[in-house]
Amino acid sequence: MDPWQLKAGLTPVAQRNLVETVAGAIVLVVAIGFLGYAVANTGRTPVSGYSLHARFDHIDGLAIGADVRVAGVKVGSVMTARVDPQSYQADVAFTVQNAVKLPRDSSAEITSDGLLGGKYISLVPGGDEQTLPAGGMVTITQGSISLEQLLGKFIFSVTNLSGQKPAAQAQGPGQEPGAAPK
Repeated sequence: MDPWQLKAGLTPVAQRNLVETVAGAIVLVVAIGFLGYAVANTGRTPVSGYSLHARFDHIDGLAIGADVRVAGVKVGSVMTARVDPQSYQADVAFTVQNAVKLPRDSSAEITSDGLLGGKYISLVPGGDEQTLPAGGMVTITQGSISLEQLLGKFIFSVTNLSGQKPAAQAQGPGQEPGAAPK
């Protein structure tokens, strides 16, 4: 045993355990720091501007703070989402930059950022001469489309098609397709 270890009262095993514990604590502190930074800077910064509302049948996956885009460019953020007690639709409030004046006949649809991406509101400007006022309502809307429902419908339709006989096999021998049976 080395004289320093005898003075400190540490055996080689205890010294190695102490070094590993300190290294693990440092790694843990750095990981917590990165996690805090990622949560604080998610890229979803609210955009100031005027407020608009829209009602959707489904807003599956649309989060507070999600982007509002025109032609793919972020022009606002989703502020609130609630259920309208009369229509049972989702009433979504969002902001749009003051520089973006939307025509009254503009439409809003909830779109996916990709297969694994989040949802956002895509605004499509209309052709009306009058613009939506602050606090106005976008009346032409399309709700969120569920990827699970689409896959279910696709699988169901493929299963139904594979269970049916093709038209050529259902006819008798020598019979033309579409011809009446002999």
